[in-house]
Parts: sequence; C-alpha cells; structure tokens
Amino acid sequence: MPLKPVEYLLIFGFWTLIALLSTANALFDPLVRGPSPIPRSVPVSMAFIDSYLWAALTPFIFWLAGRFSVERGNWLRRLLLFVGIGLALSIPFDMATDFLRYQQLNAVQTTLGDVPPVARVRRLWFMNEFLIYVAILAAGFARDYFLRYRARREEAIALQAQAAQLRAQLAGARLAALRTQLNPHFLFNTLHAISALVERDPRGVRRMIARLSELLRLSLDGGNDTEIPLAREIDFTRRYLEIMKIRFEGRLEIREHLDAEALTSLVPNLLLQPLVENAFKHGIDRLEGVGRIELRAAHVGDRLVLSVSDNGPGIATAEPSADGLGLGNTRARLAQLYGADQSLILRADPAGGTIVEASLPFRPADELRTSAVAYDETPA
Repeated sequence: MPLKPVEYLLIFGFWTLIALLSTANALFDPLVRGPSPIPRSVPVSMAFIDSYLWAALTPFIFWLAGRFSVERGNWLRRLLLFVGIGLALSIPFDMATDFLRYQQLNAVQTTLGDVPPVARVRRLWFMNEFLIYVAILAAGFARDYFLRYRARREEAIALQAQAAQLRAQLAGARLAALRTQLNPHFLFNTLHAISALVERDPRGVRRMIARLSELLRLSLDGGNDTEIPLAREIDFTRRYLEIMKIRFEGRLEIREHLDAEALTSLVPNLLLQPLVENAFKHGIDRLEGVGRIELRAAHVGDRLVLSVSDNGPGIATAEPSADGLGLGNTRARLAQLYGADQSLILRADPAGGTIVEASLPFRPADELRTSAVAYDETPA
C-alpha cells in the first residue's frame, strides 16, 4: 500500500533522530580519550549521510515488504529474493559510505588509508548495513500486516452492517408479505358478513358498509407502520366489533378490561383483529344465544399481556383448525418481530369458551417517537 505523506514525515523524523543519537555517541563517547586523528566533523557528517541514505531507501523497502508479503505462498523463494535484494543494497551502500568517508579524510590530509572493496566484502563489513536492511524490512512487514488487518477489520464491520441491513430489510419484507395476506383475508371475511345481511337487514348493511369504510380509512392511515400504540389498535378493533354487533343483531356483548398504562405500549399493527375474528369463527358463530367477547390488556412487569376470550363451546388446544390464516400469520409476525421473547397461546377456558393470550415485551410508544427523531437527526 502506498505511503501517506505523514508516513514520509515519520520516516524522515526517525532517521534524523538516529543521526542525532549517532552524533551524540561519536562526540561524547567516554572510550575516546585524548586527541583523535579523525576530526569530529567526519563522524557527524557521516551519521547524517548514512541516516538520510537509509531514509531514502526505506519507502522502497516498505514497498518491497508489501509487494512480496509473507502471507502469500512460496516463502522459500521470497526469502531468497529478500536476501538477494538485501545484499544488492547493503554491499553498494557500504562501499558508497566508505568512499565518502575516505574523501572527507583525504580532505583533511590524514594518514589513514582506504580499504579495497573486495577486502570489505571478504571481511563482511557490509553486515551492519545488511542488518539495518533486515530491520527496515521487518518494520515494513509489520506495517503491511497492520494495514491488511485494519482493512480486513473495516471490511468485516462493513459486511456486518450490510448483513444487518439486509436482515432488517428481509424481516420488513416478510412482515409486509404477512400483512398483504392478512388484510385481504380480513376484508373478505367482513364483506362476507355484510353479504349475509343484504336481504334480511338492508339498513344494517348500510351501517356495516359505513363502519367498513371507517376501518379501511384507519388501516390506510396506519400506512406501513410495523408497530402502533395499543390505544390505536383497540380503536381499530372496536370498529370491527361494531360491524359484528350489527351482524348479530343485538346478540353480541363486548366487555373490555384495559389498563390505562397498557394502552401506551407498542404492539404489532393489526394484532387484535385476527384474534377477535378467531373468537367469532370458533366460538360465537356456534352459539344459539348471546355471545360475549372480552378484551383484556395488562402491564405485568416488563410484559404486555393481551387476551381475547369468548363464551363459545370451547375448543381443544391442539385442534388443528384453530390456527387459521389469521392466527397463523399473527404467530409468524410476533416471531418475526420479537423472536423467542413472545408467546401466543390458544387454550380452552375452564369456565367455558376459548382464550387467546399474547405476551410480548412492554415498550412505551415514546420509544417509537424517540427512534424516529434519532433517525431523522442522523447526519446524511
């Protein structure tokens, strides 16, 4: 990966620091006592020359470490390549710095002689430079590994965020599909109830059509909201019960036991209507006398408990026909929204009739508004 401008500055600063430390060591070495045949200016200048030559070579060595990363295969071939390049750099580097040092010594007319290049190679005097090359190469490997690790981590975070977004979109699509199944089912059953009164009670039919139009308006006003306050859901269910009251012509009694605090909780849109419809289908429709529907809502700890009961003949809990399209979709929607943190129980009431009870997390409607405001204020 190419070096950034700040990395070039760090390389320059590092080798400048090395030059200063080398200069301080040459000037204040306690082992050097008395007059020296070599002027103090020579080791000072050579310290900076050596450091800045290595500073110029460092970007190339870093590129080499990234180009032939140790994470890739055929490590023996790469090792031979690194050793060959190291020798090709360190031997000329040693000869060049020795030549510059010799030129400075001749400039001050010292009696020290130069060592031939072949002799320097035979004596392995280039090993100091080779070890410096290895150290820079190791730093290049560390840099390359860090950059690759950070890139993989950022990619993993991005993939996790994308996967979470896709899961949310999939969950929303599933919920929307369930709602598209539920709404026509509800509308068909309501129209069927209206058609049963066309000849017997035309005035009642007109009232039912008016109530149905109100129901459809409420449904459209809800839009695609996944969750709504329980108070709105109760209002919608009451409109449906008014239609059923007209259908049963005075043979239907509605009772409500609703906690005021429970009405502030969020619930899935169109949750209660399928439960009430199930009570009619498996209970009230089988009665000869007055039917009774009871709606209950209670805030119990951190749970919201909703129940719909009827006074019909009752059904066995395991009866397969009890889970029709409406109730089956309601189970699927609850599982999609809350996972294992929910339940929907259908059981026979010991006193007679059937009870459908839903338990889900209690979440005040303020959470929905707070989430919406936080989303709106998120920087684009």
